[in-house]
Amino acid sequence: MRRPTLADVAAVAGVSAKTVSNVMLGRNGVSEATRRAVLAAVEQCGYEVNLAGRGLASGRTGRVAVVVPNIYQPYFAEVAERLILALDARGLTAMLQIAHDGAAEREAVLGGRVRDVDGVIVCPHVAFPPDDTAPARPVVQLGGVPTGRWDCVVMGEREGADAVTRHLLDTGRRRIALVWNGAPGVRPSDDRFAGHLAALAAYGVPHDPALVAVGSDWDRRASGYEAMVGLLRSGASFDAALCINDAVAAGALRALHRHGVRVPEDVAVTGFDDTDESGFTVPSLTSVSPRQGEMVEHAVAMLLERIAGHAGPARAVRTGADLVPRASSAAV
Repeated sequence: MRRPTLADVAAVAGVSAKTVSNVMLGRNGVSEATRRAVLAAVEQCGYEVNLAGRGLASGRTGRVAVVVPNIYQPYFAEVAERLILALDARGLTAMLQIAHDGAAEREAVLGGRVRDVDGVIVCPHVAFPPDDTAPARPVVQLGGVPTGRWDCVVMGEREGADAVTRHLLDTGRRRIALVWNGAPGVRPSDDRFAGHLAALAAYGVPHDPALVAVGSDWDRRASGYEAMVGLLRSGASFDAALCINDAVAAGALRALHRHGVRVPEDVAVTGFDDTDESGFTVPSLTSVSPRQGEMVEHAVAMLLERIAGHAGPARAVRTGADLVPRASSAAV
């Protein structure tokens, strides 16, 4: 089977082969509309970029670093896979890097830990501290709080938490526990907590600080189990558990089952991220989809624009969130 050529891409995009070449090499003088048309045609034709030749011509490597804090958490594993596939579809090779703490994340983005790449997409575990250090290559942040230093795709965390809280309230729940992240006794302060409070206020339901349970690590199923056991032993009365993510929710479900608490009859349980796991828990887990596919497409598109020479100010694109109701929060 004949391999697609630049001429094939040019014919589909309705431009000259020279224009296609200019786009692939990231040269200036090409309009944004033309650039997008060419990249779409590349994908449609299945054109494979000659990375060695392109590197010689442009000084680029055709490689992008994908930085995540871990891959044992289903959300980060699924997003990393989506990023790798999206980059591959555009002729780029992903280099997966694990940055297990804030210092490692900073080194991956600003330092020399990740070399010989054209850009970095980072899924942060913690907020980047204020810093005047300029990254050596284009950076796009997927999730977390925008820094104003590089492009960022902002997850619809507030919207998602608001929607899932309203869902629980609509099913008659009024004592909603939070199985959260953070130090014991410290009031949450992130967008998900803000969305939860907004929904409670809309229904005239007060927030009870005694219903905030935390585990030792918000990324693990064991943390959800640990936090839920602590909540049950506290004697606090609750009829729902809104968990920080699906992994924590899976642990909370196991703890409730081990202690003879029925879900959803006694306690409704919800997660966040709508990972594949949520459809296979028992009962299946109500969750919130932050539209991972949409987030990945925005992140890759912005990075490609930066690699191609876009030098405007840092941008922030906010995606939405969708409630995905399942059996774990059904009305009873």
